[in-house]
Amino acid sequence: MITDHRIHFSDAGQMRALDSESVHLVVTSPPYPMIEMWDDLFRRESAIDKAMRRPHGAQAFELMHCQLDRVWNELWRVLVPGGIACINIGDATRTIDDEFALYSNHSRILTQMLSLGFINLPNILWRKQTNAPNKFMGSGMMPPGAYVTLEHEYILIFRKGGKRIFKTAEEKINRRQSAFFWEERNNWFSDVWMDLKGTRQKTGDKKLRARSGAYPFELAYRLISMFSVINETVLDPFLGTGTTLTAAMVAGRNSVGYEIDKAFQPLIAEGCLAAAPLGRQRINERLEAHRQFVQDRQAAGKAIKYTNQTYGFPVITRQETELMFLRPVTVKEMKKKHFQMAYEMPQVSSTDPPPSTPTETSHPPKTGQLSLFG
Repeated sequence: MITDHRIHFSDAGQMRALDSESVHLVVTSPPYPMIEMWDDLFRRESAIDKAMRRPHGAQAFELMHCQLDRVWNELWRVLVPGGIACINIGDATRTIDDEFALYSNHSRILTQMLSLGFINLPNILWRKQTNAPNKFMGSGMMPPGAYVTLEHEYILIFRKGGKRIFKTAEEKINRRQSAFFWEERNNWFSDVWMDLKGTRQKTGDKKLRARSGAYPFELAYRLISMFSVINETVLDPFLGTGTTLTAAMVAGRNSVGYEIDKAFQPLIAEGCLAAAPLGRQRINERLEAHRQFVQDRQAAGKAIKYTNQTYGFPVITRQETELMFLRPVTVKEMKKKHFQMAYEMPQVSSTDPPPSTPTETSHPPKTGQLSLFG
């Protein structure tokens, strides 16, 4: 199998290269309004610059979000019915004209997405673990002028309309092969993520580093694995250093990224070209973690009655019996801004015990995360 990955250095407010209803999943993190590191980007708009000079914080905040609204409008157009959008965003605190205040970016984006018709699914709080516990804002230990330190960000999760329907036999097989492990589901589908740390910005360029807020690879890879199936298309309209593209390559998905700053191109290319060995490493880690989980469970005397057809190891549920990982082999740069990844399909195990075939019927729950797709 081969996946396709393209970069467009243009404004994501008008994604003309994308057909309507051509994207299955969006994973992105926009510039955060009212965070100083993105001031120069937003203040290119004269009305925003004027509001900041006055200074008028509330007006500047709204005008910044109006710029992001153009992208959210495009997401509605390009997502397939039932497609998912995951938006990583943090709130901001700022002192303007001697007035310290919180600017609630997550609630402003949530309001806009709902107005477009998106359905808000349960969101995730990501505790970044980047702020030291002794980092105080305000008057330190003196009430009432001390302020809470923001140590988490949001991953807002939206769906365009009702649940996706997989109609053909081929679509259903592909979905089953894209499954994740039972123990991964228990971790990934928690509404609080405390196991992912923020990533260091390795741009080597002070100007780029000043406007790059890249999330870690694992965040993008996890969301892609949770909310899309093999060979679907993932979009990041605020691409930055290209983490989403790299994660999509590792996960066996196609991807498209939009970025207005061409200076990021070498970093994006570097990430794409390193995706094959990274993918093999991540797959090995998941397989090894599952084997350890099985070993610990069996040592505790707990039975596991199903067997994965490809790898021959025990799994908890029938839904995991066809799970498989595409092994990344090579990445080719077809031309600037266009990459392709080739994969090896795993071979069904012939030496391990055959998969169990219990007589009882196992159905996914009617509610909860596993029913996001119909």
